[in-house]
Amino acid sequence: MGAKMSEVRRGYKQTEVGVIPEDWEVSRLQEMVRSGPKNGYSGPAGDVLSGTATLSLAATSSGRMVLNETTVKYLAQTIPASSPLFLEAGDVLVQRANTADLVGTTAVFNGPSATYIYPDLMMRLRFGRRSTGEWFWRYANSGNGRAFFRSAAAGSTGTMPKISGEALRNMPVPIAPPSEEEDVVEALSDADALIESLEQLLTKKRHIKQGAMQELLTGKKRLPGFQSKPGHRPTEAGLIPVDWNAHRLGDLVSFLDGRRRPVKDGDRAKMRGSIPYYGASGIVDYVNDYLFDDDLILLGEDGENILSRNCRLAFRIAGRAWVNNHAHVLKPNPDVSIGFLTDYLESLNYEALNSGTAQPKLTKQTCIGIPIAAPPTFDEQTAIAAVLSDIDADVAALETKLTKAKQIKQGMMQELLTGRTRLV
Repeated sequence: MGAKMSEVRRGYKQTEVGVIPEDWEVSRLQEMVRSGPKNGYSGPAGDVLSGTATLSLAATSSGRMVLNETTVKYLAQTIPASSPLFLEAGDVLVQRANTADLVGTTAVFNGPSATYIYPDLMMRLRFGRRSTGEWFWRYANSGNGRAFFRSAAAGSTGTMPKISGEALRNMPVPIAPPSEEEDVVEALSDADALIESLEQLLTKKRHIKQGAMQELLTGKKRLPGFQSKPGHRPTEAGLIPVDWNAHRLGDLVSFLDGRRRPVKDGDRAKMRGSIPYYGASGIVDYVNDYLFDDDLILLGEDGENILSRNCRLAFRIAGRAWVNNHAHVLKPNPDVSIGFLTDYLESLNYEALNSGTAQPKLTKQTCIGIPIAAPPTFDEQTAIAAVLSDIDADVAALETKLTKAKQIKQGMMQELLTGRTRLV
């Protein structure tokens, strides 16, 4: 790890964690902590009325603390208030067991003290200085930190590699002088604040999209210049404007399922290229051949996604593509806006349409009978699709900004936590 001694630039030194500034040190984690690492406790599950709140692994799997109804569970017992299992603000949690990609993931607990305990698959660290705990959190999730955890978990068997307390105690960590440590932590916190603001904007924009879909695709809200008759009427597709038409999906499209074809992983590896290979959830791979060369809609046929209310199943593809047998291929009739129909299909709840048991499935026969409500003119359909497309463009732009911000922050972590770039 790091450069050879002859390549170390002036003011730096070679260490076991790589090249670091001469005024930095390398410490073992056990020399940095006030207490820990200490394993948590996992007891029988209960509910909010019966026992103590405990974190799940999902609470820290993103590398940040997430406290919500899906990441907080409850035990079937009440842990005494005096128990050392209760977390304090500023505690650092390390996943001692998880998949190879997640084992060692670290987060700082930022919730209320004396409220939550943590599970046996996590280890808790408590530092004397809050900034030192945050420094370690950042380093543990950096490229160097992740490399250590992958090495420490090497040799573990099964799907849940483990890191021992002894390995964690002996983890080498580069340490900057206190003032520089605080400056680095503050700079990375600012980067996090930007990421969080973009995530909030993205969530807001997605909610706007959902609201617009509910309003425009049902006719609850009409775009200017299109309403010809007031009032609504009940249909199988729900309450729709009296001047809208009620259809079945089979009346609006042709199914091209007979032309789709799966390709085994090994065979795909031999035909890698730039043409997208689609499955039930979107692009699976890229190949050098195609089955379709048109503007089409894909509708997921099977898989767990069909049971999810919030998972996208309908995709619009344009140009050359290969589609396997896990997605229906739909070609809209000439008088049907492909943008409107794609948005409409994306908005549906497919749970009620699933005909599978162990393996959820959306059959072609079921698809043919899906009720569809649509404006009577191609122009109104296209206008609705254009509004939703503009929102999609805003979402895509925010997603790009968020990805770039995360990449910049990861680069900052690697530079600042190794001293390659200094703030002094």
